[in-house]
Amino acid sequence: MQEPEDPPSSAYVPDAAAVAPSANGGPDGSREGGPDGSPDDDRQAELDRLRREVRDLRGKLVAHPLISQAQGMLQERYRLPDAESAFELMKRCSQQHNMKLRSLASAVVSVPRPDEERGLWFPGRSGRTPPALRFLPGHRPDKVNRSTVLKQVLHQALSLTDASMGDLQTMEPAVGLRMEHHYGLSEEFLDFFALVEEGTPCFLAARRQVRVVSDIATDPVVGEPAREMILSVGSRTAHSIPMLSATGRTVGVFSLHLPRENQELTRAQATALEGVAAQAGRWLEWHQRTILLNALEDLHRRGTALRARPPRRPTD
Repeated sequence: MQEPEDPPSSAYVPDAAAVAPSANGGPDGSREGGPDGSPDDDRQAELDRLRREVRDLRGKLVAHPLISQAQGMLQERYRLPDAESAFELMKRCSQQHNMKLRSLASAVVSVPRPDEERGLWFPGRSGRTPPALRFLPGHRPDKVNRSTVLKQVLHQALSLTDASMGDLQTMEPAVGLRMEHHYGLSEEFLDFFALVEEGTPCFLAARRQVRVVSDIATDPVVGEPAREMILSVGSRTAHSIPMLSATGRTVGVFSLHLPRENQELTRAQATALEGVAAQAGRWLEWHQRTILLNALEDLHRRGTALRARPPRRPTD
């Protein structure tokens, strides 16, 4: 079963017993209607629905140029008749390997093209053993999908610290840090940080590759538009923890948003978070070097087969 094509900021609902409810209302940051079903509650519910719909559309618009670029590259590479054929090729491979179409398109754009003299895109590659995921007991690390791992990383971070707000971004070579999962944050916040750039604690953590603690109101590193947006959701202190691969490359960042000025974590909490980040970083690298490359190999095999077919003759 394919991972759903969630918008970049798809909401995750942790166990209610493990994480306190957000001051913003429901688990996705929206306000739930009251028990009496009053008109005001109905209007608020409809407004929240429309905001989610707008965010979904914005997420698709952000992904669309990347997918279009990958379509063009595949159409030229395998001499496909049209862009629709390239799209169907990517869609079939993404479904087969249980990954998002956007992730596959990003790899097509960023990975060097295959050597036409060889049958494989990545010759000489051997199978890799997936690293353990101790924060996901009962799941085989070679069978669990990427979205489940990322959701559980954020769930663990929130549970370990009793934070009521958090988000997680992954590093995509073609676009940078992209919002993947969140809890307790507003629609406006998610729109603003759909793609994360300089002037944020998470970007700094990704670049420095260490945990970054930021007092949002006073930290000179935080840009003014980002500062205003982060403070608007009630976050005063942000802890951003990078997820690093075994080779020391940043593959993602998760952040906790705390309400008080200079709010520190205990040594035990910081150690536990860094342990989760290390496990997740190594697993994400394995996923990129195994599952993602398997999908690209499959795409190359299918594309080469399509290129070898004689063109269809027009019907009379």
